[in-house]
Amino acid sequence: MKKYLRTIFEWGILIVVAWVLSFGIRTYIIDTRIVPTGSMLPTIQLQDRLIFDKVFYKSKPLQRGDIIMFTAPEGSGEHDDLVKRVIGLPGETLEVREGKVWINGEPLEEPYLKEAPEYDYGPIQIPEQSYLVFGDNRNNSKDSHVWGFVPEKNIGGKVLVRYWPMERWGFLE
Repeated sequence: MKKYLRTIFEWGILIVVAWVLSFGIRTYIIDTRIVPTGSMLPTIQLQDRLIFDKVFYKSKPLQRGDIIMFTAPEGSGEHDDLVKRVIGLPGETLEVREGKVWINGEPLEEPYLKEAPEYDYGPIQIPEQSYLVFGDNRNNSKDSHVWGFVPEKNIGGKVLVRYWPMERWGFLE
């Protein structure tokens, strides 16, 4: 009987430790999201499952092309966490014209786009500690061209991996 109680106690400790570790990792280090919209097509599909890094991405500045998870800016009308691609960096001047994004007067190559944007935007100077983000599905994405800049403090993490569906598993770039 004593051995039986000891085994139950050990399993109980193991379960508590596993739960605490899982909670800590998901709260502070990595987390997951299910993509609710098609705004990042074709790169990210509707209902894809993503893992994002909440800590280590902060060790170096975000780069153009990084895919991030963030809370929408105040007044945007969006209430969920969003996933978009970083296009404009702090201090840059950005414009959308002639179906292309122009940064500081130079056209941006975007091989991940299926179709060019059908709208014009800017020119606009991106404030310090803010980013301009667009969905890859430019003509069907509510993003910075609709509601403005994303403050650095709103960024929750950098998307690392698509883990579902399995046939499209892989790192996102």
